[in-house]
Amino acid sequence: MAIISKLSIHQFRNLISQYITPDKNINLFISDNAQGKTNLIEAIYYLGHNRSFKTKTLKEIINSDADTFQLSVEVDANKIKLEKTKNKTKVTINQSKIDNASQLSCLLPIQIITPDKGFIVNGTPKNKRSYLDWGVFHVKPETIKAFKNYHKILKNINTLLGNNQTNELDFWFLELAKHSAIINKNRLDYLQQLRETLLSDKTETLGKLIDSLDKFNYEFSSGWPKEVDQINEQSIYQYLKKNTTSLLRIKYLNYGSHKANINFTFDNRSECFFSRGEQKTLSIIFWLTQVVLLINLGVKPIVLIDDLSSELDHAKVNIILQYLKNLDVQTFMTDINHNLSTIQQINPTIFQINKGVITQQK
Repeated sequence: MAIISKLSIHQFRNLISQYITPDKNINLFISDNAQGKTNLIEAIYYLGHNRSFKTKTLKEIINSDADTFQLSVEVDANKIKLEKTKNKTKVTINQSKIDNASQLSCLLPIQIITPDKGFIVNGTPKNKRSYLDWGVFHVKPETIKAFKNYHKILKNINTLLGNNQTNELDFWFLELAKHSAIINKNRLDYLQQLRETLLSDKTETLGKLIDSLDKFNYEFSSGWPKEVDQINEQSIYQYLKKNTTSLLRIKYLNYGSHKANINFTFDNRSECFFSRGEQKTLSIIFWLTQVVLLINLGVKPIVLIDDLSSELDHAKVNIILQYLKNLDVQTFMTDINHNLSTIQQINPTIFQINKGVITQQK
């Protein structure tokens, strides 16, 4: 179970020096635009991933009057501290330095719902893989090794192809096929668990957001051609070996687990025909189904929601908030200032943000 009891933010965008003790349930941050709400969500996300969901450019994050930012959090019995300059990153857990971001994700599992990161429904394949593999990692943490090995091997193969070198390709094809088969199987298994969760009584309330949950479906595309058995390493290897000549011509591997995708449908309509409201609603259902699945497996993530009320009516906002309250997960959400009357019954802890200063309302 992940519960943030203390959060400290220094020189992170416009949050100069802020300290809060959030509630273990729903925390609501309200303000006018451009006051720092999304910056708060981004800071918490950074603590769980050692990266931003908005930018890869560090100078955009560090306050213009500083040359470093610091974030620290007490979560359960652990203290995480992250300090980053333009040249150095230092991350500690209980004062012991770590080098692997997966250790952060284990202690601080975070599910984020924000337009800045993009909706998963009708989103980019990269964003879909990101959310999918977040869930795979928390269900089967050992899969992280297969992911890391796969990307190292892919880099080696692309270097060999780019330099027209064939003497080592066969070895690396075998290695890639082995790890790709593991990744594909774990992704397929996870999506099957998600489907079962989606149709269980645990998500019945989410059916009020759309006509029927059983009309919402998603199909996994492994990134390999249809003639390849995606969970059979020999089938993957034989495809690579058979197509070596064409791969040498294009100079990179254009198929594989790094090209995987999820194709969403609702009521037999493709996701590209969904309205923005449908995209957001179905994305939230997918995200919350992941949260429910992890809770069922003993992992209780923290939920971050930025700009919940845009493109959703009051009734849907209320259903989602009631559902989160019943899930009993710690939630940080922003930007429903004009909908405060909608959420009074869930009794959130409310914080006001004004020019980067966070104060709790009494």
